[in-house]
Amino acid sequence: MVDVLLGLQWGDEGKGKIVDYFAGKYDIIARFQGGPNAGHTLYVNGQKVVLHTIPSGVFHGNTLNLIGNGVVLDPVTFRKECQKVADLGIDLSKNLFIAEKTHIIVPTHRALDKASELSKGQEKIGSTLKGIGPAYMDKTGRNGLRVGDVLRSDFRQQYEKLKAKHLQLLANYNFDEDIAEWENEFWEAVEFLSKMNIVNGEYWLNGYLKAGKKVLAEGAQGSMLDVDFGTYPFVTSSNTISAGVCTGLGIAPKWITEVIGVTKAYCTRVGGGPFPTELENETGEQLRQAGHEFGATTGRPRRCGWIDLVALDYTCMLSGVTQLVMTKSDVLDGFDTVHACIAYNIDGQTTREMPFNICGAKIEPVLESFPGWSEPTAKSERYDALPLEMKNFLSFVEDYLKVPVQYVSNGPGRDQILEK
Repeated sequence: MVDVLLGLQWGDEGKGKIVDYFAGKYDIIARFQGGPNAGHTLYVNGQKVVLHTIPSGVFHGNTLNLIGNGVVLDPVTFRKECQKVADLGIDLSKNLFIAEKTHIIVPTHRALDKASELSKGQEKIGSTLKGIGPAYMDKTGRNGLRVGDVLRSDFRQQYEKLKAKHLQLLANYNFDEDIAEWENEFWEAVEFLSKMNIVNGEYWLNGYLKAGKKVLAEGAQGSMLDVDFGTYPFVTSSNTISAGVCTGLGIAPKWITEVIGVTKAYCTRVGGGPFPTELENETGEQLRQAGHEFGATTGRPRRCGWIDLVALDYTCMLSGVTQLVMTKSDVLDGFDTVHACIAYNIDGQTTREMPFNICGAKIEPVLESFPGWSEPTAKSERYDALPLEMKNFLSFVEDYLKVPVQYVSNGPGRDQILEK
């Protein structure tokens, strides 16, 4: 069986900690999409660890971890990440595997990403400039290089062919950065990558499923960044909803059982794009500071706002979410009143549906108000012990979404998760 765990907002929902919490119940943790723009933050023995490509189950000794074919992998970032994990005493030769069909980010992908984003001026989409979009473009354009290719004797020739194509494209931009240093790092990292456990991912995973093993499929980014159903064009380059699990790992839908959706108790977003409940005022800044809302990968300050139940209902529908995990509930402790968006007002019409052209629509959020709670949620050791006002807020969310809030994270600690 396969359970899916994914973010339901614009990313940064705290998926890394939640995967780490669940990991001990599974035999395999498998990343099914995204690239090194993911920043899954864990705390291991009190030490903060941010994972970008490696699945979040890597610190559990009896759990295997697979980087699936739906991921795009930067060998340079991957090598550095592996070294940090190894320094914490983890033997990756025993518990980390990479699907051979996983696509590779090369130095000129990063150059193209940077050149393209800089050329957009005020219309920037907020790319992390890590080459992810161009790598996915080469994948769909049938030009990409894959992890399995690094084992071939003609890999360098394949690389040079792709590089030449990229340099032609770069000639259209005002881009004169020297990528020679990037290439030196790249080739060292490719040598490192070639010695990892590279497997035929779909056969590897299906073999374990037929043997009765339990798999947790781990998503990156958030559902509202899905390339098909997110706030296009301010989206990522992959399918971040549960449908991406099958293509990103090579498994059939019949294996999927639970779909666990992760949402903050409020909303955040990094970079450009629509954000109906954004608070560009002191309240938004209070949320940012209380929640330490700065990108784990980029360090950029995140935009903050109240929880958007219209968007959550949409993403729950798209992925067939069966249970919810609400993170950062403790961040709302300092507010006398908290709010939730229950509808959109667009051109005088009230709706609970996501509009087609959300970027062009002038949306006024319809807010429901809730009294805050005087007792800090971080002190609660059981779900039942949460402040009454917090439980009323959770009940409203459940009634609206028709999905149970099964877990509440009430602090950054590894053990600060309350089960209903």
